[in-house]
Amino acid sequence: MNSVKHFFKKIFQKITKSSAAVEVISSAIYLYARLVGKTTRWQRCGLDNFYKLWNDNQGLILVAWHGRALMLPYFWNKEKELNALVSLHRDGRMIAGLLQRFGLGTIGGSSNENASGAALELMRSLKHDTSICIIPDGPRGPRMQMNKSPFFYAQKTGKPLIGISYSVAPAKLMNKAWDKMMIPLPFGRGIVKVSEPMFIPADASPEQLEDYRRRFEKQLVDISIECDKKLGLEPVRPDINSRKIKRDERNGNVH
Repeated sequence: MNSVKHFFKKIFQKITKSSAAVEVISSAIYLYARLVGKTTRWQRCGLDNFYKLWNDNQGLILVAWHGRALMLPYFWNKEKELNALVSLHRDGRMIAGLLQRFGLGTIGGSSNENASGAALELMRSLKHDTSICIIPDGPRGPRMQMNKSPFFYAQKTGKPLIGISYSVAPAKLMNKAWDKMMIPLPFGRGIVKVSEPMFIPADASPEQLEDYRRRFEKQLVDISIECDKKLGLEPVRPDINSRKIKRDERNGNVH
């Protein structure tokens, strides 16, 4: 069985090296997301406040978990410009195709690829009153653990941070994937919810930035868990084991 899975994985990797194949897959994902969005009975919590915050501050920094990214473009009202940071690897190119079909802009890069170029483009977007979207546990995890990059942009520009998450029942949960990606099924019930905004002072110390990071991470985790529970689903939680491993690596305890 493992050899069969390995064979098909190799075939998929070869197919998706083709730009044409990426375009086809992106189109299929877009059509599926539209189908789910249109046929789901959504409870929308805080979206009106979200767009008011956007207007009042001429842009914002939108933050979401990797495992809850598929349906987010569906809630964009297309009246505002937004550039999303996407990885340059194969999966990132498919996500970029999905976002572009929803009318969103994309900036290619990650902590490992084109990091400085992407940072400049994100900063330029915010300074021109174009919102940005960052997935702070992507592209490889650990799941639902936030890096500091959104707080850097918030501190430098004065733009607010706001988190967003959703849950849908029924849905397929990719339990073997690091992010436990939720694949909603059509004709179900859904909840989408946004967090309270957070502003980062320009003179915040590194210790204060870490406090803001912890608080905002907890807020976004809590929103995701709340959405799951309201639909009677087993909540997806942060990958605590990976957090411990990363902490041990920093302390020199992993060999």
